[in-house]
Amino acid sequence: MSFIVEASLQLLGLLIVFIGAAAIAKLILGYKTWLDSKSDSHSLENQILDLLPQTQCAQCGHPGCAPYADSIAKGEAHNKCPPGGQALIDTLSQLLNRESMTLDETLEEDEEELIAVIREEECIGCAKCGPVCPTDAIVGANNMMHTVILQDCTGCELCLPPCPVDCIDLVPRSQYL
Repeated sequence: MSFIVEASLQLLGLLIVFIGAAAIAKLILGYKTWLDSKSDSHSLENQILDLLPQTQCAQCGHPGCAPYADSIAKGEAHNKCPPGGQALIDTLSQLLNRESMTLDETLEEDEEELIAVIREEECIGCAKCGPVCPTDAIVGANNMMHTVILQDCTGCELCLPPCPVDCIDLVPRSQYL
């Protein structure tokens, strides 16, 4: 009987050692993750992302501002953001310690900020424009008229192609706000 008790105590001791080692490993990994998250908030990519206009317009050739920020941090040209314009390019040049440049000539900077406006009397309520809006500025239900929350519209133009009746216009923001 003492052999069984002695073996059980040894197994219990080993189990306690393994549980303790697992707990220590979990604490170490948790601390490392916490440290990584703290240093990541000041990463170059996040600094660039904070400067980008967050229009998610994809005019730079990326699906949104975060992928573009990542590409800039990895060395891609920082002059492909028409909504940010020359002011953004100059600010990024300073941050990145790169030479200033002008907006990529294949893109054009809007002289006046534009926003989307739906000609509501022509809207058929297909709801194809809403899902592509990166800022959720288009509201409406299926088979009902849609409208744009003008303060939220960035003028990215992503709503134009899916509209089957071409009832969305881009107009100067100053006309409405």
